Amino acid sequence: MRRQNGFTLIEIAIVLVIIGLLLGGVLKGQELIQSARVRNLISQQDGVKAAYFGFLDRYRALPGDYSQAQANIPGCSACQQGNNNGQVTANGVSGATMDEHIAAWEHLSKAGFITGSYIYSTPAAPSNSPVNPYGSLSQLIFDNVYQDAAPVNRHNLKTGNNIPSDILAEVDRKVDDGLGNAGQLRFSTFGGATNASQECFNTTTGAWQSATPNANCGATTLF
Repeated sequence: MRRQNGFTLIEIAIVLVIIGLLLGGVLKGQELIQSARVRNLISQQDGVKAAYFGFLDRYRALPGDYSQAQANIPGCSACQQGNNNGQVTANGVSGATMDEHIAAWEHLSKAGFITGSYIYSTPAAPSNSPVNPYGSLSQLIFDNVYQDAAPVNRHNLKTGNNIPSDILAEVDRKVDDGLGNAGQLRFSTFGGATNASQECFNTTTGAWQSATPNANCGATTLF
């Protein structure tokens, strides 16, 4: 009789179990990473929104638009000052003489409402503006760059682009209505996000693309 070499059924079963455990660990790790990014985005949006209203309550003016920032915000003697018209705008918009939406971050950080140290400069960069978990710039501004049939100017906090659409779908489900074209959290093209082929959300149903997520999407929270 010849001895046959090879794996026994028990050995093959053990290998398959090990492979299954490894795959399960990888998938679980990816799920944990995704959940952490979702929580990070939600925390960032909620934190800045709370800071915005806290600043308004303390100084009776908006960050970036505040005309008495140098006199009243600690350590802000060299800060840029806005025109105090109640709108945080870009340079040249509604009488603004500098980019109030960039100055807003320095006002908020010097006043102690957000962490980090931001110094006004142009254009927007990580040194003067916060970034999202994917490395893209956030923006606090009064404009109409958000999804709506007839968008009007209003204050909003943009997440920045390079966020996968399935991440935004989960964020939206947790904090709003789960739709990219309705509610407080909506799709925004800020930073270069595009929905030309409905790759971020379905323009008919409003649902974010989750089954086939797109990597370059963005949103904004309307105030």
